[in-house]
Amino acid sequence: MAEAPPSSAPAIRATAMACDANPYGKIFVGWLMGQMALAAGSVASRRCGGRAPVVAADGFSFTAPVAIGDEVSFHAEITATGRTSMTVAVAVWRRDRHGEHTERAASGRFTLVSMGADDRPQPLQEEGSSLG
Repeated sequence: MAEAPPSSAPAIRATAMACDANPYGKIFVGWLMGQMALAAGSVASRRCGGRAPVVAADGFSFTAPVAIGDEVSFHAEITATGRTSMTVAVAVWRRDRHGEHTERAASGRFTLVSMGADDRPQPLQEEGSSLG
């Protein structure tokens, strides 16, 4: 049985456009990585209640090409936390524009750091506690 996309809503969703493609009609890996970082940042900033820049990225795997017009879903989940940092796993799924066929296109991990108003790392609040 083929792997299915997560049932949860993606952190972000985009349509792959021609301006992000190579001469062969497939989307540049750099565009995918940038969108993956945006998805990770969205999840991390909600968790820490502020700015959370990417400080490291690793574990990338690109398993299926993304074509112009594909709908691309970026699923992000915090998998670990430290005092100020968060590790976010991102899985990318592509769907044919004119059909329902989906497949995993990429995955990777990002480390982001919770930043305070003074642009210095800020300790994460306990989950469920109020920020402020």
